[in-house]
Amino acid sequence: SFPTRRSSDLSSLTAFFSNGGFFFTFLLSLRILGRKKEETNFLLLNLTRNDMRIQISVAAMLLSLSAVSQAAMFEPVPEPTIAPQDQAKVELGKMLWFDPRLSKSGFISCNSCHNLSTGGVDNLKTSVGHGWQQGPINSPTVLNAEKQIAQFWDGRAANLEEQAGGPIANPKEMASTHELAVQAIDSIPGYKPYFKKAFGTDKVTIKEITDALAAFEKTLTTPNSPFDRYLKGDKAALTPQQIKGFELFKTSGCTICHNGPLLGGSSYQKLGVVKPYQTTNTAQGRIEITKKDQDRMTFKVPQLRNIELTYPYFHDGEAKTLEDAVRIMGEVQLGKTYTPEQLADIVAWMKSLTGDQPKIVLPILPPNGKNTPQFDPWKKD
Repeated sequence: SFPTRRSSDLSSLTAFFSNGGFFFTFLLSLRILGRKKEETNFLLLNLTRNDMRIQISVAAMLLSLSAVSQAAMFEPVPEPTIAPQDQAKVELGKMLWFDPRLSKSGFISCNSCHNLSTGGVDNLKTSVGHGWQQGPINSPTVLNAEKQIAQFWDGRAANLEEQAGGPIANPKEMASTHELAVQAIDSIPGYKPYFKKAFGTDKVTIKEITDALAAFEKTLTTPNSPFDRYLKGDKAALTPQQIKGFELFKTSGCTICHNGPLLGGSSYQKLGVVKPYQTTNTAQGRIEITKKDQDRMTFKVPQLRNIELTYPYFHDGEAKTLEDAVRIMGEVQLGKTYTPEQLADIVAWMKSLTGDQPKIVLPILPPNGKNTPQFDPWKKD
């Protein structure tokens, strides 16, 4: 049942609409109904023509859901847990994570682009790949990555195991092949006991390599942020400015895409809903996977966890600062122009999303064997 129309209810609803609440309603309708472009235009036209009572009813429902279901919409990041039977796999995965011998040059490791000292990213617009090639897209963080709907900006990998094999064979990233990577790791005698302990066999295949890497990545969670403590009941965990920014984040409609434990990473959305997003980057998003024109410029929504650390922002890395990112998103996604004070409030809240960073003890990697390939990072392909 919807709230009765007391003056306070109508006042709240009026504020809701004036702050972009109708657009929030419309976007949620699109997400739920999964409409095609022509159908969504028809839907919007009819919603705007309908009696205001319908709009108020939908808005009231959303307000009610926002108040009652905050615990479901925003969840703390869980503490990392490792099953005893997976401990050896995690340890092997950590070694492989830092081992540049998975790459053709013997110089690039997973940590090169997903630096665990800098929020799981490299803080570059696009990463540096094999032979100093410029990578095609901004490097997303690996922190808390397991909880996402899929991996990569276009969602082409269903899980971490599948994702882990991608960069190894990408000619603009590590530029090896799965066969060469397996050959290199298999030729290192010091790895044999670790594979035996983790998988019951010292035979090296790409599946064991990617499974171990994924097991390690699953431990890279960042719990205990100030926002997590706030969600658990510690109302002093956020400053008044951060609480103000959080409320503005919700009433602006940002939570349609940025929700759940990661505040993102759970859906694909078009970049440039209200007005086109201007970029020189050639990445087109989900259309490259689905081949459907409606998925052009549709990307996986980035998570907001540790967002203070994972600059620059967007798939093209064009937003240098959080203020830039929030301002652009307001304009192209919500049709809103935030004031400097509003930008400062939202950014202050976003900085409360930085959790405890993984504490990593660097592994000592085993030395080359007599049959390990001789790597030459200066060799011209």
